[in-house]
Amino acid sequence: MSLKEQIQSDSNAALKAGDKPRLAALRLILAAIKQQEVDTRTVLDDATVLALIGKMIKKGRDAADQFAAGGREDLAAKESAEIACFETYLPKQLDAAELEALVADAVARTGARTPQDMGKVMAAVKIAAAGRADMSAVSALVKSALANS
Repeated sequence: MSLKEQIQSDSNAALKAGDKPRLAALRLILAAIKQQEVDTRTVLDDATVLALIGKMIKKGRDAADQFAAGGREDLAAKESAEIACFETYLPKQLDAAELEALVADAVARTGARTPQDMGKVMAAVKIAAAGRADMSAVSALVKSALANS
């Protein structure tokens, strides 16, 4: 079963169970998938759906931070609940040790020596980490690794 089909199935189950917050979050994902499919005139594969969910999580975190800064804790909590629902569809995230090992391996494979080589390292890590790591955290690790070289 594809990820899109799984989300649709979970949406139907949430509808039957009367779980309105989860249903709303799943409908947001399905709407984003449908919009992307219409825009590109293709059927999205699992990797593209994962990337789309990752973007939605990033936007949701930004929105939750803004709501919290503005004193709207109710809306921040709603965004956080949606993010929690979205995260159930992502693969298991890499822990700090795995991420550091991945960055060290990418630095060694690309032969990077200076901060100017950061793009090569980031490209290698992005492929290996595909949806399993926050790329801003990866960026910080890469900068640190290249600064210490």
